[in-house]
Amino acid sequence: MVAKPSIYVIKLKRNFLPLLFLGFTFCLLIFSKSNLPAVKSGLSLWANSVIPSLFPFFVATELLMHTNIVSLLGNLLNCYMKPIFNIRGEGSFAFIMGIISGYPVGAKIACNFRQNNICSKEECERLLSFTNNSGPLFIIGTVGILMFGSTTIGILLFVTHLLACLTVGFIFRYWKRNTNTYLSSTNSIFSNKSQKPASFSNLGEILAQSITTSISTILLIGGFVVIFSSIISILKASGLFNFFTALLSPCFNFLNIDTSFIQGILTGLLEITNGINNICAIHCKKISLNIILTAFLLGFGGISILLQVWSITAKTDLSIKPYVYGKLLHGIFASFYTYLFMQVFPFFNFDL
Repeated sequence: MVAKPSIYVIKLKRNFLPLLFLGFTFCLLIFSKSNLPAVKSGLSLWANSVIPSLFPFFVATELLMHTNIVSLLGNLLNCYMKPIFNIRGEGSFAFIMGIISGYPVGAKIACNFRQNNICSKEECERLLSFTNNSGPLFIIGTVGILMFGSTTIGILLFVTHLLACLTVGFIFRYWKRNTNTYLSSTNSIFSNKSQKPASFSNLGEILAQSITTSISTILLIGGFVVIFSSIISILKASGLFNFFTALLSPCFNFLNIDTSFIQGILTGLLEITNGINNICAIHCKKISLNIILTAFLLGFGGISILLQVWSITAKTDLSIKPYVYGKLLHGIFASFYTYLFMQVFPFFNFDL
């Protein structure tokens, strides 16, 4: 009789995922009326925003990986990357492309580096912590101009996002610092996977391969966007968002924060675009709060992007932990720097 509770716990752990997936399928049927428009909205977001902004960068990144640009950047920037981030110069390619392109390009390049034996396991995990970022097109164009209606706010968010990224990268220079990171073709499990260099004779083959790989990645992202649109719709229709709002309201009231931000924050923790859109739409005299919360969500990225990155790292021996820790720190530092800028520079203070 005494052993029964522990047996039930073991069975619950063993069957948790099947029960969760069954519940999700059941909810798709029950809340199909609200779920179908959410799926259409997710598909529209993917087709009209994600593909145009990310797919060309995916192809360009794959093409560049077949050239000597990585080694050129390595020789040029090693004197900066090594002392600041404790990563060989080749890592600068992941950093630069991660800043220019946006989620999840930085993580994809870091995993490519591991698969092609360009950087050690520890260096690639350091890269994961700070190179997977929101791009300037999304921060300045979508968030700043379209959502907030201000280019200045977009620039502020991008600058603080970049500063937070650099801060996290510097902190993670100490990640597994005492581990031997010597890279050798004889001790790496990826030693025989170096990419074929591009030339005029094989340009068509390289381009086709780059497009095929990029299509696979963009479809993966589209799947995550649609699934998380469904999850958010189910949470709203089932009343769970209202439950969490009521649960967290006393804490927000104590901190003198409008409770209307709760649903936006919860949505943003799941999926970044919908969450930021909700926060930007909240009318508040202290708009600085909207901006600071947006800065955090841009840095954190959301669970949807976390799972996207996890699906990419699963093909390697890289740990997801530095990415999770790095994105939490990124969100905290980005919101802190945003608050600091608005306090120090009056033209960044948008409060009425």
